[in-house]
Amino acid sequence: MKLVAITSCSTGIAHTYMAAEKLMMEAKSMGHEIKVETQGSIGAENVLTAEDIAAADAVLIAANTGVNKERFHGKRLYETNVEDGINKAGEIIEKALASTYIYKNAEAGMDTSAVQNTKQKVSVYKHLMAGVSYMIPFVVAGGICIALSFAFGGIHSEGPIAQAFSMIGGGVCMALMFPILGGFIGHSISDRPGLLPGMVGGMLASTLNAGFLGALIGGFLGGYAALFLKKVIKMPKGLEGLMPVLIVPFLSSVIVGLTMIFIIGTPFKALNVWITEFLNSLSGVNSALLGLILGAMMAVDLAGPIGKAAYFFGVASLTTLSPGETAPVMAAVMASGMVPPLAMALSTIIAKDRYTTDQIESGKTAWILGASFISEGAIPFAAADPVRVLPSVTIGAAVTGALSMIFNCGLAVPHGGAFVFVIPGAVSNLPFYLVAIIVGTIISGVLVSFLKKR
Repeated sequence: MKLVAITSCSTGIAHTYMAAEKLMMEAKSMGHEIKVETQGSIGAENVLTAEDIAAADAVLIAANTGVNKERFHGKRLYETNVEDGINKAGEIIEKALASTYIYKNAEAGMDTSAVQNTKQKVSVYKHLMAGVSYMIPFVVAGGICIALSFAFGGIHSEGPIAQAFSMIGGGVCMALMFPILGGFIGHSISDRPGLLPGMVGGMLASTLNAGFLGALIGGFLGGYAALFLKKVIKMPKGLEGLMPVLIVPFLSSVIVGLTMIFIIGTPFKALNVWITEFLNSLSGVNSALLGLILGAMMAVDLAGPIGKAAYFFGVASLTTLSPGETAPVMAAVMASGMVPPLAMALSTIIAKDRYTTDQIESGKTAWILGASFISEGAIPFAAADPVRVLPSVTIGAAVTGALSMIFNCGLAVPHGGAFVFVIPGAVSNLPFYLVAIIVGTIISGVLVSFLKKR
């Protein structure tokens, strides 16, 4: 039988492609044909054509972000998360082929009443992931540009080159961060009609200093306002074209704008200030405990929902920075996330008799993935032996997070791994930051080597 599939994870870096590879391997072993479109951080690749979709017996979507399904009208469709694409590829292929749910495109005016009861609901988490996946490139590019402005012009970004980088990074990329977050949360909830009100909510969160949480609320408010208006407003046949271009965008933007200005803005500004002051006040045992918890969260499910929650906390800490500052929380999060693949790579060297030939080869790749802050590089090892691998990497990552906070290391960018270490101003207290990463890597690498059987 023939299938078409889409894979997409929140960051669009690792899970997207790992799930695609696993689905192709499992489909081949089961005697099925499959074409997988990956919607990663660089855009859609191996894009499904109309001919591919028409010839398919079923459509499989393994994604943690909102995926536009309009082109799959009339096709058997099964939808799940991207982790199932990695861990349960064969199972979800069978479920897709056995699915009785036929997708019908409501936007095209099709009758959806027959499938309303079986339509799968997209979770709040998936809407959040959709917004964050679009936001992260803005934060990363903005943070690196700001760091380069310090490199060329010092802490005050003096000189034309430094000011240009500062304008690109802080004036544009970082300024667009909240509108993009809110806009694509709204888009995930109600498709194109939710984009504008979501962006309005995100922009007002920035203007009102309501911070990361305010932008989240604005995005969800915009998306659900647009969704509600689409359902309740019925226009005469000749005026239906006004709904997506005038009625829904205008009314939903007004609803979101007034709510943000008069209800949400002030309390969330106060909450944002309190969180900032709380994080700045942490020192000693308190900061070590926070680093320990965040570090453990980053490794316990290898960039799954728990790890993503810790990462979002780190990204949120970046949004409160003043020019020239770095975020200790973000530093602890990234250092901890680098440890699992680095530790497994180390273990394949010091305990070769405990790994297969394929795993030893994977260990070579894990060095690069770990240095790039891609925690998913440890997934092949954890999938083969979760009882020994996950506790081992979690302990080392927790130690790294605690040490990073104790050493008062800071980070000005939300991603990049070791590749941002060479940028002046991107990392504060770099020598001790390296110590924290190395110590955690050694602890986890030695521990897992000791626990695993020959």
